[in-house]
Amino acid sequence: MRLLWILCLWCSLAAAEPTTIYFPRSDGDGSQGDYGMALLELALAKAGGHYRAERSPTHMQQNRALAELQSPRGSIDVIATMTSIEREAKMLPVRIPMTRGLIGWRIGLLRAERKELLRAVRSVDDLRHFTAGQGRDWPDTEILRHSGLPVQAVAIYNNLFGLLNADHYDWAPRSANEIWAEAARHPELAVDPYVVVRYPTADYFFVNRNNSALAEEIRRGLEAALADGSFEKLFYAYYGKHIRQARLDKRVLINLPNPLLPPQTPLSRKELWFTLDDLKRIP
Repeated sequence: MRLLWILCLWCSLAAAEPTTIYFPRSDGDGSQGDYGMALLELALAKAGGHYRAERSPTHMQQNRALAELQSPRGSIDVIATMTSIEREAKMLPVRIPMTRGLIGWRIGLLRAERKELLRAVRSVDDLRHFTAGQGRDWPDTEILRHSGLPVQAVAIYNNLFGLLNADHYDWAPRSANEIWAEAARHPELAVDPYVVVRYPTADYFFVNRNNSALAEEIRRGLEAALADGSFEKLFYAYYGKHIRQARLDKRVLINLPNPLLPPQTPLSRKELWFTLDDLKRIP
């Protein structure tokens, strides 16, 4: 009888142990990578703690992380990346925008001595005079090209900045939540103070298409965090300072269409998206 009791207790404890899932340690880690991990941990905790997130042991380029996630024997269980029709066909998205669409608010990173480069820009036609640098496998590259903007694709994220400084292209459009950390790491570069390019897009958590249980767990946790305000609190803790610093309401706003935006994107859920009206909500 005692043996049976011990066995039942062991089974109960084993069942309570959370399943470990792996999130990529990307080359772009910094405030963005840390935020993704923090938001994932928040979601898993709000959903009941059935999963525990850990970083992958090694750094990964985005294209490798995407391949690992799609492989049946991949070393990654969840990634955070921008959505597209192609990506949603290959992976299972959790359709709650991690950065409230802020990833689609793009500010130019420039060589420091050319900080005034975009001062006279007033329209997309003006921007067509300047070549942008973007990642080869980023949806942004096709979005910009769709509007007739010249883009030079870069294979490796970390090379984006050195190639910009070496005059291989004129500017690198970076999201309002990423650019400040990147500029701090590259003092030879400067943040454009005049223009913001905006296109509708979202960065989501994605899982393997065969792991609907994990996707549902993350979704439930994010919905709970939205409902109790902890999602917004975390978002502004990481990005409130950067949003204020960007002075988005003082810039020339250039809107671009996104031909890669899936029709299932929850644009009608206004509470999920950052707008200029939210500037007054920043703590």
